[in-house]
Amino acid sequence: MLHQPDFTQTKPRTYEQIGHRVQRIINDPKVQKRQFVVVSRLPNEPPADWRRLLNEISETAGIKVDEVDGKEVRIGWREYCEV
Repeated sequence: MLHQPDFTQTKPRTYEQIGHRVQRIINDPKVQKRQFVVVSRLPNEPPADWRRLLNEISETAGIKVDEVDGKEVRIGWREYCEV
């Protein structure tokens, strides 16, 4: 019997799942045209993973992350592209 690599047997981490979800939202052509998006954490997403993702996004040059209210954040890049 062949041994399968460990990565094919493990379930994706929630941090990675959140990252993929936000990436799909950002890659939407309508969002790309506006150059910003408002997103929120889903109930099944751990707050620690959500904060980690937002911190990493905010450390990216040219990206701005602002809290809209207690539950939503605005991820934008328009003002940096207009310079």
